[in-house]
Amino acid sequence: MGRFKKIVVFFLLIGGLAISCSEKESTTEVIMDSPTAAMLIFPDKNTECNEGVIVSKTETDVLFKWGETANTSAYRITITNLNDATSRAIRTTKNEFLVRSLRGTPYSWVVKSEAIIGDETADSETWKFYNAGLPEESHPPFPAEVISPQIGMRLDPGEIVLQWEASDIDNDIAFYTILLDTSNSPETVIGATGTNRVKATVASGLIYYWKVITTDALGNVSYSQTFQFRVN
Repeated sequence: MGRFKKIVVFFLLIGGLAISCSEKESTTEVIMDSPTAAMLIFPDKNTECNEGVIVSKTETDVLFKWGETANTSAYRITITNLNDATSRAIRTTKNEFLVRSLRGTPYSWVVKSEAIIGDETADSETWKFYNAGLPEESHPPFPAEVISPQIGMRLDPGEIVLQWEASDIDNDIAFYTILLDTSNSPETVIGATGTNRVKATVASGLIYYWKVITTDALGNVSYSQTFQFRVN
């Protein structure tokens, strides 16, 4: 009888260990590292792209390239036409993609790395380039981008500072003309400046819209998108 009890206790211990191990195994989590941001390669930043394959008078095929990243299942490349602010997003598992692009047009592009497991992503820098058109000696500036106030921001009434950034592959920006209005298509010129900031006075309870016209030394111009902010 004593021997029987010992056998029962032995098997109970073995069973308990098995259950314990099973519970530990079932709660083990798989931890994956986050994806890393891609290093953009081509088209290069703030340059004219002359290496596309010409397919017509208006279009070229441009091969976008970026560095491979760790812990990444796929890439999402977003290319934006800076003239009309339209964007195209493409998902690929490779670190290059051939994109048909308009000639004589400024673009920006950014690559998002997607995690192997989960929803984590990492964004590269955003680069701008000018897709070459017919041979020409000068190029219009890239459209200005907002620094502050950011779109949708709420500000207190009184004097504010509008600030933006712009670039030109010819490096010959001459001045900026600033339009500010309560109309969503601003037409009121509040000043022209050679710097990237200007002061303005705004009233309480209104929504303001503004844009920047960038002019280079040869008279080429570009128009930013319309930015918007609210006043408390």
